[in-house]
Parts: sequence; structure tokens; C-alpha cells
Amino acid sequence: MPRFRLDIEYDGSQFAGWQHQADQPSVQQAIEQAVEKFCGEEVRLRAAGRTDAGVHATAQVAHVDLVRNWPGDKVRDAVNAHLQAAGARVAILKATVVDDGFDARFSATGRHYLYRILNRRAPAALEKGKVWWVPKRLDAGAMHEGAKVLLGRHDFTTFRSTQCQAESPVRTLDRLDVTRVGDMIEVRTSARSFLHNQVRSMVGSLRRIGDGSWSADDLKGALEARDRAACGQVAPPDGLFLVGVDYPQLADHADQLTSPSARSSDQFAPP
Repeated sequence: MPRFRLDIEYDGSQFAGWQHQADQPSVQQAIEQAVEKFCGEEVRLRAAGRTDAGVHATAQVAHVDLVRNWPGDKVRDAVNAHLQAAGARVAILKATVVDDGFDARFSATGRHYLYRILNRRAPAALEKGKVWWVPKRLDAGAMHEGAKVLLGRHDFTTFRSTQCQAESPVRTLDRLDVTRVGDMIEVRTSARSFLHNQVRSMVGSLRRIGDGSWSADDLKGALEARDRAACGQVAPPDGLFLVGVDYPQLADHADQLTSPSARSSDQFAPP
């Protein structure tokens, strides 16, 4: 039974998250239904990241086992045709036959996320639902310096959801960079895995540094408190994108990831 790796992008605003749910639309369900319409097989996908409601992806990875050894291009095109017919804002970018030992979740060695903040007085028009609009001027430089506090291996209890099911709150954060491009502030972060709501929690706390209500020492204190109540506002899902997943044979360099709005221009728990 051949195993296919699916590289996927989607607009998360019309879904209750990646994971299949009984009473709400999910990205997983949309793809599974499209696969069934294509080849008549009931399947279950496993993904690299179980993104939350409203979270987007430009580089999600999943795998699926099919009975027939279809050409990858045929799988991509046929599944996309059924997704389009259903009105799902999901696209299979590539379908590739992989070794049976490949597991989209467990084979992953790194995950990369981008969070976008539109920082201007005027609200978003063209990018509504794809950014967090913050009208008050933020100091991206101060946010970047403060972010260094969170780098490395820490107990991230403060920055995880109370519903997080991970056995340990300890994670190693490899990257957390904040840059400004015009009115857009981009927060890029990388780790082997993330806790539930970790990225959005970190971004919300960095926002407080940006608006001057917190210092880097305040962020350090929140981290060391190991108390969810010490976290700043959790950023909304709108601005969050899964932009890359690394595998041993195909490790992407995080610096090469580009933003979804300028591509020709950047764990398993929902972050």
C-alpha cells in the first residue's frame, strides 16, 4: 500500500482547525472527503501540525496510505478538483510517494511559524483575517530584543493553553525573530515542537513589550513564573501561519521561508 506525502496550503478562517471534528468543518475532513471522492477509499490523514481554528498554512505536511500506486500529479490534481468543487480553500501543492517509514508527525525534526501583525491606524481591508490589526505603534526592535529571553530550553507553562495535553511543558525554542517591513511586523519562530497556543501566547506577550507596557525583564518574569495567569493577551489566530516543516532528508533552512503575502518576496499541538 503506497504512502503519499501531501504538501498543503489552506485558509484556516473557514475551518475549526486541522483536526477532524464531528460537528464542525475541519481541514482534515475536507481533504479526506476529497480523497474518497477521487478514489473511493475512506482514509485518515496524519499531519505535521494540528493547527487551531482560524490558523493558516502555506506548508502543512500530511501523509495518507492509498491502495493503488497512483502518479503523484494525478493525486494532486484530482484531490484539488474535488476540494474546489466543495468550495474548500485548501490546495494540495504536491503529492509524492514516500517510504513506509515516513510519518508526517513523528518524522518531523522542526516546525516553523510566521505571525503577522498589521501595525497601522487603518484597519485591514485586503488582508482581513490574515493579520492581527494593532493600531497603536509598536517598537519591533524592542520586541526582537525581548524575544531573546525566550530562546533556548525552558519550562513554557506560562505560554501554553490550560487545555494543552503535552506531557511536559519543557520545549527548546530555536528561533524567535521580530522584524518590521513597512506597516507589517513579522514574528518568525522555529522549534522541534510547540505547545498548544505557545506561539500566539508568546506573540501576545511580545506585543506588550512593543507598546511599552512591558520590559524584557517583565517577559522574563512571566516565563519564570510558570503560571498561565502571567501571560500577556493571547494573539488571535488570524495572523498565524504554519510555513515550514523539516524532515531529516529535506531539512529546510528557516531563513529561506517567506511570508504568504510576498512569496516571490516567510509539535503537534496547535501553537
